[in-house]
Amino acid sequence: MTAVGNGAQTAGRPTRLPRSARRKQLLAAAQEVFVAQGYHAAAMDDIAERAGVSKPVLYQHFPGKMELYLALLDTHCDAIVAKVHDAMRGTNDNKERVSASVRAYFDFVDHESEAFRLVFESDLRNDPAVRQRVERVEQGCIAAITDTIISDTGVSRAHAELLASGLVGAAETAAQFWLAGGRQVPKAEAEALVAALSWRGIASFPLQGESA
Repeated sequence: MTAVGNGAQTAGRPTRLPRSARRKQLLAAAQEVFVAQGYHAAAMDDIAERAGVSKPVLYQHFPGKMELYLALLDTHCDAIVAKVHDAMRGTNDNKERVSASVRAYFDFVDHESEAFRLVFESDLRNDPAVRQRVERVEQGCIAAITDTIISDTGVSRAHAELLASGLVGAAETAAQFWLAGGRQVPKAEAEALVAALSWRGIASFPLQGESA
């Protein structure tokens, strides 16, 4: 295997990197191995080899395979939630907010397809620690959209959460289907289709101060 990034071995010894850079390099190597082999088949030996480091170096950063896997999930889960928050804060135009939230999912699966599979197609979904992180993504995205719906429409939190969960579910499922289907529909067209479907429902709720 070829070593990942700038951590290749020199004269039989791994290049010394700052701790943050080494951690990033190890996570990148681990992601490639986990996506290719699945969690259960992946071995710390494989990850160390892919990163071009010794196992002791790998264990200095991550005490075990599960801790490494969860660290990867945390990184990607935070990134998805941040994208949806940015979509809500980036404009006051609610139609564009819906489009941006859908785009956040499609951008993630398009540019980070390995990460998307790691989070949403994990062979560890039934593990409590993994399930908690996947649920945190969904709840974090729902919360970001819920607050916007409440502030704009004045509906109750329970109603807003239900609407937000529908939007998140549609975006996530459609993006996953698009990726699994080999991106047969052009990305921009796929985003527009899902956004239009979602907007036609959200737009039926008037802004505060407007009559229904």
